[in-house]
Amino acid sequence: MSFIVDKQTLEDLNVLGKYKQQSIFSLFNKVKTAGGEQLLQTMFQFPLTDPETINKRSHIFKYFHSNPIVFPFGSEQFDVMENYLSGTGEKNYAATLLSLTRKKIQAAIVRDEDYANLQSGLQLTIALLNNCKTFINRLVQDGEKAKQSHPFYDELLTVKNMLNDRKLDWLKGEQTSATPLTLQKFARYHHLLRHTMKSALKTVVEIFYQLDVYITIADIAKIKGFSYAIALPKEDNCFLASGLRHPNIDKAVTNPVSFNQHSNMIFLTGANMAGKSTFMKTFGVNVYLAHMGFPVAANDMKFSVKQGIYSSINVPDSLEMGYSHFYAEVLRVKKVAEEVSMGKDLVIIFDELFKGTNVKDAYDATLAITAAFSEYRNCLFIISTHIIEAGEALRHHNNLQALYLPTIMNGTIPTYTYQLQPGISSDRHGMMIIENEGILEMLEKDNDLIN
Repeated sequence: MSFIVDKQTLEDLNVLGKYKQQSIFSLFNKVKTAGGEQLLQTMFQFPLTDPETINKRSHIFKYFHSNPIVFPFGSEQFDVMENYLSGTGEKNYAATLLSLTRKKIQAAIVRDEDYANLQSGLQLTIALLNNCKTFINRLVQDGEKAKQSHPFYDELLTVKNMLNDRKLDWLKGEQTSATPLTLQKFARYHHLLRHTMKSALKTVVEIFYQLDVYITIADIAKIKGFSYAIALPKEDNCFLASGLRHPNIDKAVTNPVSFNQHSNMIFLTGANMAGKSTFMKTFGVNVYLAHMGFPVAANDMKFSVKQGIYSSINVPDSLEMGYSHFYAEVLRVKKVAEEVSMGKDLVIIFDELFKGTNVKDAYDATLAITAAFSEYRNCLFIISTHIIEAGEALRHHNNLQALYLPTIMNGTIPTYTYQLQPGISSDRHGMMIIENEGILEMLEKDNDLIN
């Protein structure tokens, strides 16, 4: 079953995007190979929904976190080998020898570079395979004592056995050299690598790309102080984290977050700039990473797997469709309501419901929608609002946690703790902030000059 996430949510949480500023993908994209980057992109695009699979991947990251090693290869080396191995190979040695003979003659007559390029690709591949063999033998030897607890040991052993295949014994005697291989050697090695051993070597390359990802992500987690979440079955319906923070904010203020079957909704209030949107993004991003089996920005976390996540944080209007901001919000809520009403186990994040309409309608709609969503105990909800009166009216819902982010006034200057507190905010400092910025004085001064 695929994890459900749509474009709006990915944009709200800034999850994907190699070149997108401050994206979560770019935070982790420090891999050394192009194949590793492609694998990383796939992991980001397809979070997991099976707790066993999630925990297995997480355990691999955690192992390399505790047992750090350096991935000693660069992208260019594997690019050359992959390009070389991707070509077609003849079915037998005689056909390979004939084909290469023709290419060699063609190179001599018309200076065609195909023969030289193939030989160069072969020699660079031989050199890389020798280095891979040395590296993997060391890893397997180091992991031999801990193979019972090594979550990636079987894959390492698979690569070792493939690279130590007797058919590849000649590798150790051949290194990259300026001296071209004889035609007979070229044909023999070329046929072996591009035909006989092609499938096995493809597996070797794929496992090395996995190693690139696991080693890199574990290293980032160690530097950033991330931890590894424990995935639980959906029936447990819980989420518990301490020290939760946004992975892209250094020295971020941390918060605990707790959900369970009997308390599955957070109703969040607080002034502008108090940190409501950042907290909601923090929660959403870490939920997403946890379902990938990736390290999370928390001291510790355990969570019941969900089927997907929907957010409504930066809902745009649509000039093409003729949608106002309010109608775009309504359609977003409708989409989520359809999914929730089908019984799906989801994480829902709504920031400032119905801010595109008047206060009275926003109050009534926030109250009604929040109350209706609260009946779905299989989902987790965070709903924020400026309309604190709605929170007071919803207090009788026993599964609702009322939390707020406080503002502390130093005279007329607001400061923010970004630390969650139980209760409903009573902060109303909008006019004070406007006055502090001197907007009214500026307009009055300019008006006097005009007159």
